[in-house]
Amino acid sequence: MSELDSFESETLANIEASNDEAALEAIRVGVLGKKGTLSARMKTLGKMTPDERSIMGPALNALKNKVNEAISTKREILQDLAIAERLASEKVDVTLPVRPSPADVGRIHPISQVMDEITAIFADMGFSIAEGPDIETDYYNFTALNFPEGHPAREMHDTFFFNPDENGERKVLRTHTSPVQIRTMETQKPPIRIAIPGKTYRQDSDPTHTPMFHQLEGLVVDKSANIANLKWVLEEFCKTFFEVPSLNMRFRPSFFPFTEPSLELDIQCDRSGNEVKFGEGNDWMEILGCGMVHPNVLRSGGLDPDVYQGFAWGIGIDRIAMLKYGMPDLRAFFDADVRWVNHYGFRPLDMPSLLGGLSS
Repeated sequence: MSELDSFESETLANIEASNDEAALEAIRVGVLGKKGTLSARMKTLGKMTPDERSIMGPALNALKNKVNEAISTKREILQDLAIAERLASEKVDVTLPVRPSPADVGRIHPISQVMDEITAIFADMGFSIAEGPDIETDYYNFTALNFPEGHPAREMHDTFFFNPDENGERKVLRTHTSPVQIRTMETQKPPIRIAIPGKTYRQDSDPTHTPMFHQLEGLVVDKSANIANLKWVLEEFCKTFFEVPSLNMRFRPSFFPFTEPSLELDIQCDRSGNEVKFGEGNDWMEILGCGMVHPNVLRSGGLDPDVYQGFAWGIGIDRIAMLKYGMPDLRAFFDADVRWVNHYGFRPLDMPSLLGGLSS
């Protein structure tokens, strides 16, 4: 067997033995590439005599064609095998049930849902949403809100205090969202109409209290704000949120350092069954605290109480969520139990709106 015949047999055998396209491509480059063995042989034709060239030229070209054909044939075989393996590994059992989409499986936490409901209600009334930091100074959390020195709310049993900084000042986890009132008055000229949902923190834990909870604060400041305006805003909010056509309300005198006069709001309800029903019955339930903004608070916000007046209110978002949707224990809100979220949660694409319904 001549050297050329031996080279041909070896090359074709290597092509046949290749088990993937990468190995086949390596053979092609090694034989037919610019620096390949067959290409190197063809470059020697120019140094041969005419008689030698007339013999070797056709032989090398025939070998080149044969190698190309063998590589093409093997490549098609390998591609067919790859497709067959992929089809076998990626096959779908059409008898299995269709997997539900993330939109069907996922659930919106009730707190997020209620915050969206609150936003929809107050946005319709012309309020904007305001936010502030969770870590506050003693000034914004207490002093600017007319909390006197020695007030019980400043003590350790109610407030989470941080260690003193280099100046001896102890920051706190805000105990209410009221500091945002001061921050807004400092940066925005009246008229002010804001709703302030957010996290707050107090040292308390039982079925209706947790160390971290959510609160809604509301503030209106202008030259003519009065109790009648306050009563209308709160009545419209309660009717819309609890989705009842009408309900009776009563205001009782109370005390809050940042409002004067201060009031607590009770709304009509029926507690006779397993659920609390609003807008009917002969029972009453205290729902929130409110009042006219104290002159000292207006001064802390940089406003003249002889020119401007305002009203404010605060309500626990977790509590009204429990009342509206029948959740017995507040602590379950924060247990991260998927079963609880699946039961009480909301479908992610059902955004609350006054037109389509808040809890539809």
